[in-house]
Order: sequence, then C-alpha cells, then structure tokens
Amino acid sequence: MTSRAERVTRMVSLMKLQLRLSEWQLVQLRQREQHLQDEEVYLVETLNGAELPAGSSSYSISRRLAATSAGARAVQAEAEKQLGQVHAQSRRVKHLEQVARGVIASKQREVEMRILEEITGAHAGVRDWTSTSS
Repeated sequence: MTSRAERVTRMVSLMKLQLRLSEWQLVQLRQREQHLQDEEVYLVETLNGAELPAGSSSYSISRRLAATSAGARAVQAEAEKQLGQVHAQSRRVKHLEQVARGVIASKQREVEMRILEEITGAHAGVRDWTSTSS
C-alpha cells in the first residue's frame, strides 16, 4: 500500500498539471480575444475609410462588426471566468503543497524516531550485555 505522503505528492503533481492546463486555456482565450479585437479595429477603420473593399457593403461590414463585437465580449467573459478558475486552482495547489510538506515532515519524524529507538535499544542491549559479563 502506498504511503499517505506518496498519495499527497501525487495529488499535488496532478493538481499542478490541471493548473498548467487551465493557464494554457486562459492564454488561448486571451489570444482569441486579441484576435477579435484586432478584427474589430480593422472593421471600424474599413467603415470609416473612404472606400470599402471590393464586394463589401457597409451593411455587411457593420453586421460582421456586430458579430465580432459580440464574440469578443463572450470570449472576454469566458476569459475572466477562466482567470478566476486559475486563481482558485493556484490557491488549492499552494494549500495542498503545504499539506504535503507537513505529511513528509511527519513521515521523516517517524523514521527518525524509529531509528532513535533502534539505536537506544541497541545501546541498552550492549549495556546489559557488558554489565552481566563483569
């Protein structure tokens, strides 16, 4: 059976992987948000420009701008939600790391106590043996 320290350490590593995945998802959302904002800027400049691109009407560009703006707002809201999730996961990882350090320290103390008991037991046996041989 695996020890508690090993289980907690594995849990920490899994939670760190989940945190990295959440951070990666946040980066992807931020990149998507930036792309949509750049497209909004392009569309506004196109509408404000003197000439429209060939095959485009101001109506079609304004519809595209409205859809892009709505998409950007949705992505921004999703990114904010993801940011909150990243913060929450980060706090959980830090807490679990503290728990793991405590468990590992406890395990080390147990090992040290066992070694100390073995040493003191061996010395007691040596003392008993030397006192009876005199």
